[in-house]
Amino acid sequence: MKFRVERDVLAEAVTWVARSLPNRPPVPVLAGVLLEATDDGALTLSTFDYEVSARITVAAEVSEPGTALVLGRLLADISRNLPGKPVDVTTEAAKVQVTCGSSRFALLQMPADEYPTLPTSPEGSGTVDGTLFTQAVQQVQIAADRGDTLPILTGVRVEIQGEKMTLLATDRYRLAMRELVWQPRASDADHIALIPARTLAETAKALGAAGSIEVSLGAATAGGSAGLVGFEAGQRHTTSRLLDGEYPKVSKIFPTTSETEAVIGTELLTEAVKRVALVTERNTPVRLRFADGQVTIEAGTGDDAQASEAIEATVEGPEIEVAFNPGYLLDGLGVLGTTFTRLSFTAPLKPAMMTGQESLEAEIDTTYRYVLQPVRLAG
Repeated sequence: MKFRVERDVLAEAVTWVARSLPNRPPVPVLAGVLLEATDDGALTLSTFDYEVSARITVAAEVSEPGTALVLGRLLADISRNLPGKPVDVTTEAAKVQVTCGSSRFALLQMPADEYPTLPTSPEGSGTVDGTLFTQAVQQVQIAADRGDTLPILTGVRVEIQGEKMTLLATDRYRLAMRELVWQPRASDADHIALIPARTLAETAKALGAAGSIEVSLGAATAGGSAGLVGFEAGQRHTTSRLLDGEYPKVSKIFPTTSETEAVIGTELLTEAVKRVALVTERNTPVRLRFADGQVTIEAGTGDDAQASEAIEATVEGPEIEVAFNPGYLLDGLGVLGTTFTRLSFTAPLKPAMMTGQESLEAEIDTTYRYVLQPVRLAG
């Protein structure tokens, strides 16, 4: 194998596929990046860990087609630090020689014949705007469980009905849902997939700038899983194994009525919660009291450090005091994406719902809903 490629092109391609390399590969070859150079002037780089695959094709001057497998993270580190000149890559015996200007590296070849065959994506189901999809994933994945007690809650549930795509995630303490419009291949598209949240977030972030993302989903099964999901943008392709199992029916948790409604400037509330939360210890809540056109935020009691701050708010309905985990509250505020935040309450210990709106007079944006379970205070 022998080819020449631009340094920035190689660095970007290796970095993109290497992002999905496992930290502790079950077999050594899975730590590698597979390089495949073909006669038509294409260089394809691939990674696969039996759960997530990534593949990208770039242009190269191929003198001798061939295949080589080298340590992925090492190649990524080298390619990012090469001088800004064309890179020549050749295979010689058991080594892969990387030359760029006066810089020379010799990498040990791994057994490419032991590398697993990459999975094939299901047939394309439709396309979605990359920026919109990235925002939606970011808004929802914050609520996915990060532990391993209930693996099914570490996923984002994606439901497709025609042109409507709904993303849903929960860790039992909060619940996030985002609805968006996409362009299905079939007007009667009907899919359900449970995608690992971390993988989905990384994929959306990596592909979102491409403008349009093609999504590939197989037919849904009774268990709510199609086995594999594929994403493609330009010459970048990635697949992910889906989680198995039936997602809990959590949609009924969304409040349908409210007793108290409060509208506050998102940035104003975010900064106030951050300041007050400075005195809290791990898992200690902040208290919010809504009354008389303001919300008072407090933390700490007794001999502990204490803090309080009052900010202006539009409050409709009876006074209410609730307590929230400050980290969970800030997570929702951080991805809301609107100038104002609307908080809806039914009772101090009932789930509260956060939505957004661009102004006090604007309609409520219900395409994103974040439900947060209040914390019961001692005494």
